[in-house]
Amino acid sequence: FLLLHVIWVEVTLAAPFDIMLTHVSRSRFVRSLAQSRVRSAHHAAAGTSFEPEVIEERLNLNPTVKKTRTTKFVPTSVTKQARRKWKRNVGVVAPLTNNFDDAKHTTLSEAAAVKEAQRCLKCVDAPCQSSCPTSIDIKSFIASIANKNYYGAAKQILSDNPLGLSCGMVCPTSDLCAGGCNVSATEGGAINIGGLQQFAVEMFMKMNIPQIRHPDATPLDQLPESFHSPIAMVGCGPASISAASILARIGYTNITIFERDEVVGGLSTAEIPGYRLPYSAVHWEVELMKDLGVKVETGKALGRDFTIESLKSDGYKAVLLGFGLPDPMRDSCFDGLTPQNGFWTSKDFLPKVAAGSKSGYALADDGCSSCGSGSKLPKLSGTVVVLGAGDTAFDCATSALRCGAD
Repeated sequence: FLLLHVIWVEVTLAAPFDIMLTHVSRSRFVRSLAQSRVRSAHHAAAGTSFEPEVIEERLNLNPTVKKTRTTKFVPTSVTKQARRKWKRNVGVVAPLTNNFDDAKHTTLSEAAAVKEAQRCLKCVDAPCQSSCPTSIDIKSFIASIANKNYYGAAKQILSDNPLGLSCGMVCPTSDLCAGGCNVSATEGGAINIGGLQQFAVEMFMKMNIPQIRHPDATPLDQLPESFHSPIAMVGCGPASISAASILARIGYTNITIFERDEVVGGLSTAEIPGYRLPYSAVHWEVELMKDLGVKVETGKALGRDFTIESLKSDGYKAVLLGFGLPDPMRDSCFDGLTPQNGFWTSKDFLPKVAAGSKSGYALADDGCSSCGSGSKLPKLSGTVVVLGAGDTAFDCATSALRCGAD
């Protein structure tokens, strides 16, 4: 073929095309040309893709856009308008007024959780575990997620921390476990420990498995009589839920929690907005505690319905005060100011926000605008100043925007 090609080039310079085929017939030339093309096409069968008709049909199935040869100039004003439609443009968001529905039901999908768990180095010293206040065996439950053993991961988490779901959602992991992660020095950053913890516990929650004592634990009927003594806990918040769960696992059978409100959860329910911690997560942890036989009485307030002395006289051998700090710390310069004057403390503002933003939780109180849960939100407008820069202050600031502040 190459020889014929050279002959053609030389002959066409001096003679018509017919002279080129003086020594080689036209049919033989075409046949040899087709065979060479077939050999160059990875030994495809003859006649598979070289007929002009076939090529034309395939080109028609894949039309091309007409290309321009000139540079396309786009004014800056047009680019700014188009930028509003970009997917990751954080400057364009839906209005947040009276909208608390942006809470993620999980921070990771299953595929993302398994991939994230596989990044863990399983460090021998495990600085993440040393940084965890509840001493969860973090590398153990991450290894279980990497192996798709979600039940084993949740069992490890809840065995060390009965509030594993709430902590996975709101715990400041960047200052604790993730802050000590050795993988933080890599390009991918620290392991998303909080997201993995939330994912594992939510997968367990979907299994609808009740909590029981360890099968190898001493049977309740063989425990000393002191394990059947009445125990009272005041306030059904994180402290009482954790303490009651641990004591019930050990074998204490007569535990009662007294809650002032008609809903349980304490600070997790009343002071953390719905976009950070839904009420359904707190309610599930309380129900998990009740699986062990813990009793909860709502609408019972210390000082109004009972006292410490009355609990002792009723036969309770131990009393845990787990209601936290019920009153805010106010500076004397704010004396006499109330919400009617535009002054709110976190203890005034966040419970109203939670009541209006969490489905299934509502307070019998007056408000100004309703939200999805059926309760009412405080109505704000204009400029709002928040004093402080901690978690509570940020909750107040972000909630104020959703309540109408500019």
